[in-house]
Amino acid sequence: MADRAIPGKMGSGFPSGIASRQLARTARRLSIPASVLAAALIAAAPASAQTNDPNLTEQDLDCFRKQAEGGPDCVPGQAPEQSAPEQTEPEKAEPELQQSTGESATEPDAEQTTEEAPDAGPAADDRAAKPGSKQASDDAAQPDEFTVQGQSPKPDSDATLSDTAAGNADPGAVLLPGLIVDLFPNPPPAEPESAEPAEPALTADAATAAPPPADPPAPPPTAPGALAAVPPVAAPVAVTGEFVPDEVLVTVDGDAAVAAAVAQDFGLEVRSQRSSTLLDSTIVRYGIPDGRPVGVVLAQLAGDGRTTRRVPNHVYDLQQAAGIVNYAFQRIALAPDTANGENVGVAVIDTALDETHPAIKDAIAGEFDAMPGVEVTTRDHATSVAGLIAGTGDFRGMAPGARIFHARAFEGGKSTMDVILSALDWAAGEEVRIINMSFVGPRNDLLEEACIAARERDIVLVAAAGNNGPKAPYGYPAAYPGVIAVTATDDKDELMREANRGPYVFVSAPGVNVIAPVGGGQDLVTGTSFAAAVVSGAIANLIHAAPDRSADWIEAALSSTARDLGEAGRDSNFGFGLIDAKAASEMQDD
Repeated sequence: MADRAIPGKMGSGFPSGIASRQLARTARRLSIPASVLAAALIAAAPASAQTNDPNLTEQDLDCFRKQAEGGPDCVPGQAPEQSAPEQTEPEKAEPELQQSTGESATEPDAEQTTEEAPDAGPAADDRAAKPGSKQASDDAAQPDEFTVQGQSPKPDSDATLSDTAAGNADPGAVLLPGLIVDLFPNPPPAEPESAEPAEPALTADAATAAPPPADPPAPPPTAPGALAAVPPVAAPVAVTGEFVPDEVLVTVDGDAAVAAAVAQDFGLEVRSQRSSTLLDSTIVRYGIPDGRPVGVVLAQLAGDGRTTRRVPNHVYDLQQAAGIVNYAFQRIALAPDTANGENVGVAVIDTALDETHPAIKDAIAGEFDAMPGVEVTTRDHATSVAGLIAGTGDFRGMAPGARIFHARAFEGGKSTMDVILSALDWAAGEEVRIINMSFVGPRNDLLEEACIAARERDIVLVAAAGNNGPKAPYGYPAAYPGVIAVTATDDKDELMREANRGPYVFVSAPGVNVIAPVGGGQDLVTGTSFAAAVVSGAIANLIHAAPDRSADWIEAALSSTARDLGEAGRDSNFGFGLIDAKAASEMQDD
């Protein structure tokens, strides 16, 4: 009778009657614990449906049920009264394993190895010697002991290698049924992967002798002006305030050669360049010859690592109120017989001045022309500012004896950022304690940075708050932190109508219809420009009295002793109030 697969129900495992006897005998022949084999079979039980024999009859199933219930032994496929099972055609063997039959038990394949049962004795020898006996036939028909094809089980103590090689195996051992083949199929042999032949490893000598890898080729040079058409890496800058429409100011990380290379790459012109003391870099004024908007050029330059800061070339105006002849003013804050600013250096960044005027001719300690190529057309504004600070003779300023360091940076009442920065750099390199900036313009990052750097040198910065009205934007540099922003009041301590407003306003000072030196004499002037000059003169008095007083001390003295005007406390109109130079001079030093 052909060997049959173990029957069972779909997804329900093996009948328990078979497992109790078959697994024990199988485990002995495989030399593995029965529990391990049972666990493997149970885990794979759902696959048993793949090996159910469709030829099993109802009589076969009844036989298995009786065995499971402990009834008498019976042989599936054989009636109880028959002494031998009915022979059927053998099933087709699985390709990996050969199923055993009564014939295959006595003539094993050369690749098969079997193992004697552990309890084998002389009777086993008789069975092997008489393959045609009934006992041999019955044992071969029972699929109750397994051996794995292609695997040599551990030999029994009574078995020898020669017996195995000769095929003298236990005729009761059968091959692994198809069930196990389904559970553990042999994988098809893997196709050999085609791989590139491995390169031989370099020896130490070869590695030493190997030349270093060549440097990557240098990128092709940028065509002149090629970056001018490149879209900006950032959104175009929205430029506020008045500015030169075809210029930008840029600080570059390098010398003149780097500045020229940037100009060539971006289609710009180098109109001027210099080394800035306060900015600690080279500042370049580039022209835009092709009409590109300033905001677009600034955005294009933002993506170039050679440039560190990029701003418009803003325009700044002198703060002399309109409607007053020669725009001059005077208001003495100190008694003329006590005012003294001897040897205190004060920088005045302004228009050209009248060096021959009797009020200031002996006060000028140094001069710098930040716009040498521009013709001088006016001198009144700077003459009035310098005279209000350090005038002597027939016109006494607030700090007679102060030393004026004059930088010409305005013409026609206007200047640009690059010119102003040049003047600030020059002033910072001189022996000045105060810088007076009687001008206003839009916010500019380079100007702010320069002011911060000057303040770090303990230079007191004084600036006009602006004459553009209550709704005007903040005026710079006055609105920068560390800068004393000065607004103007009249002889009744009322605010000038045209004055800027804002929380940046620090103090107030006389600046409406005050008398000041002008070309050829004296005149009335009005504006926050002149109020700023009054405050600069008052500060020169404080420093003359105690040269060690710092910029921080000066700020604290002015704010704490100012006479409050308008709303209580600091406000956007008067700041801390009208300065009181006498009270500030009496303030105790730290």
